[in-house]
Amino acid sequence: MQVKDKLLLGRYLPGNSFLHRLDPRAKLVGVFYFIIIIFLANNWPSYLMLGVFVLSMIALSKINLKFFLNGVKPLIWLIIFTVLLQMFFTSGGKVYFHWGIFTLSEFGVRNGIFIFFRFVLIIFISTLMTLTTPPLELSDALEYLIRPLKTLHVPVHEISLILSIALRFVPTLMDETEKIMNAQRARGVDFSDGSLVDRMKAIVPLLIPLFVSALQRAEDLAIAMEARGYRGGEGRTKYRILNWHLRDTASLVSLVVVTGLLLYLRK
Repeated sequence: MQVKDKLLLGRYLPGNSFLHRLDPRAKLVGVFYFIIIIFLANNWPSYLMLGVFVLSMIALSKINLKFFLNGVKPLIWLIIFTVLLQMFFTSGGKVYFHWGIFTLSEFGVRNGIFIFFRFVLIIFISTLMTLTTPPLELSDALEYLIRPLKTLHVPVHEISLILSIALRFVPTLMDETEKIMNAQRARGVDFSDGSLVDRMKAIVPLLIPLFVSALQRAEDLAIAMEARGYRGGEGRTKYRILNWHLRDTASLVSLVVVTGLLLYLRK
């Protein structure tokens, strides 16, 4: 199976691996918990342990590592920008370079590398969740987890529906963007030539047809939902029933073990 798009958010790859069979609630809670505990890592052994854990999860999913590397590529410039800010504006330890407000120090380099690994691990674990979980199951899991907020009159069903639609149409919009760019290239537009400002100007003509296409898709979706009798979440039954198993409990327990190791490895 091949996925041509670089942005993998919202993509689902069917499979029968251990991670594919996990309850979506366990995966959603696990991902958010991992994003929290990753900030406990503050040295090389702790990041190495987290890296081994994430790679082990990828191996359990039976999905090629290239998919996850492709998920990093669209965000690489944001990651590099954040890493550079961390490197040149964090002081401490031996100073390697100083010019004006910019200082490259030992602590800055170390923290910049740690920030890079943190970004990559978060992207990997988030991509792993979306690749192994259908968007509708993620929506059902979110609705279940935030269901207590109904007592505060929070529109729980509508929030989960928005998430489901957003995840579903991110790949579709990427496909549409690629089609529009290919059409522009056929007319002589070069998106990779010239300065950064010139390339940004070349992208502006993409926005109007993409915006019109998104509005048309939204209108078509609304009409289709109304035609099928959609009237909100009240009184609706569920076709997909979520079932919690021992493997789901074990997966969350493994994260608790990882937390204990992180606390042990902290200096």
